[in-house]
Amino acid sequence: MTEHTVSAFDAELKDLQRTIAEMGGIAERMLSDAVEALARQDTRLAQKIVATDQRLDALQREIEEMAIHTIARRQPMAVDLRDVIATIRIANDLERVGDLVKNMAKRIMAMENNFPPQKLLVGLNGITMLALQQFKTVIDAYTTRDAMAALSVWQRDGEIDNLYNSLFRELLTYMMEDPRNIGFCTQLLFSAKNIERIGDHATNIAETVYYLVTGENLSLDRPRGESEEMAVAASA
Repeated sequence: MTEHTVSAFDAELKDLQRTIAEMGGIAERMLSDAVEALARQDTRLAQKIVATDQRLDALQREIEEMAIHTIARRQPMAVDLRDVIATIRIANDLERVGDLVKNMAKRIMAMENNFPPQKLLVGLNGITMLALQQFKTVIDAYTTRDAMAALSVWQRDGEIDNLYNSLFRELLTYMMEDPRNIGFCTQLLFSAKNIERIGDHATNIAETVYYLVTGENLSLDRPRGESEEMAVAASA
């Protein structure tokens, strides 16, 4: 490559990285807002979250187009190619995170006239805060190219699964004790499942970041939480 071409390619890579950082910031803020909306029973904030998801969708399409054009024009090799492919994969995960948070916001809106007592929100807040912490860590790992931070997120994948399984049992108990709890407990269960899936996407991103930095794939056998182990045992 000529010096001009190399400079242009570097600029394109930086544009992709900046857009990923923007997507990560939006998704992180949406998740934080969802925690606040649930705690405050704020359906207006939930509506704002739903509207914000459109921006994530637009950025994901923008990244895909930029990445394809970059590959076609520059024909990158080795770490440069990994960088471009990583942006496509991470953008897809971030777009899905936005969809899951949007769904959670819709659950909050559906509870407008039937919010659960605060004591029932403790478990959901716990799993959401852990997912948010994992999400922040992995986005920072992408920005700083920190393979070890990405690995730490991957290794903790089972923690969110365990919290989800515990919350599932707790909410099921409340529904069995009083049928009047079934409506909002069901919404909380759907929300918790969305958070558990967000944890999976954070782990996906961790795998991508690790591969981007090291050129090596992590094991296909992720650390399993209790709920996953039970599902595997049941199907054996």
